[in-house]
Amino acid sequence: MKPHFIAEVSSNHNQNLERCFRFIETAADIGCESVKFQLFKIDELFAPEIIRKREDIRKRKQWELPVSFLPYLADKCRKHDILFSCTPFYLEAVHELEPFVEFYKIASYELLWKDLLVSCAKTGKPVVLSTGMATLDEVRDAVTVLKKAGCKDLTLLHCASVYPTPPGQCNLAAMETLRKVFGGSVGWSDHTVSPPVIYRAVHHWGATMIEFHLDLDGKGEEYSTGHCWLPEEMKNVITTIHTGISSDGTGEKKPDANEMVERDWRADPSDGLRPVMKIRESFRDAS
Repeated sequence: MKPHFIAEVSSNHNQNLERCFRFIETAADIGCESVKFQLFKIDELFAPEIIRKREDIRKRKQWELPVSFLPYLADKCRKHDILFSCTPFYLEAVHELEPFVEFYKIASYELLWKDLLVSCAKTGKPVVLSTGMATLDEVRDAVTVLKKAGCKDLTLLHCASVYPTPPGQCNLAAMETLRKVFGGSVGWSDHTVSPPVIYRAVHHWGATMIEFHLDLDGKGEEYSTGHCWLPEEMKNVITTIHTGISSDGTGEKKPDANEMVERDWRADPSDGLRPVMKIRESFRDAS
């Protein structure tokens, strides 16, 4: 089964609607099933004392996605046959997004915020939950809250909340732990920009969903941090994965139609020489 790829725009949109459109077009072009944005307000994301003392946090107001963009983004996604999703970072954002998104994504940093979990679950839409830096008990509590509030379609993403994440710190085997404990869909939210990590997550650990941070051109606000992929980098990964999966076949052990002509050129069991006798006989007749 092909994994579901989500292109995370995060704050690389630069508050420019046309640039947002380019992200959607690019995500569709490189083979993603979904594109995801983030809806936050700095004043509702950080405590007042943090905002007062941290100029770098205050500057992140320039990273906010305008709510007015939402209907245009959803429409653009429909036109490009790609799912539109968004991460809400304040409670009202859940309701602002509800008419537009196909599913909600909850970030690792909000995993403990039960009011947000409940609000997303009550919409009845699918939920994707990142579990970076969480303990198994914390994930269990979050899953319980979501399901009690009505979430029936939940995907858990393992990730490492380190930006960028060294491949040796991914602990991809935790995906199997999540699958055994909670069942359902489990995937990987990437911060490595490492193709081997993505391949390993899909082919060895069975990730059904891959989320990754995308930038168009290295000019996004978060690109310099080192955890964002460029389009061609991820397009190569997606193409390689799809090619590999297409080679799986049906599993039935029988000759492929294209092999049939070669069967006659196998060694004949009577003397071990190639081809089989019936083909040799045709050569004798020709002489």
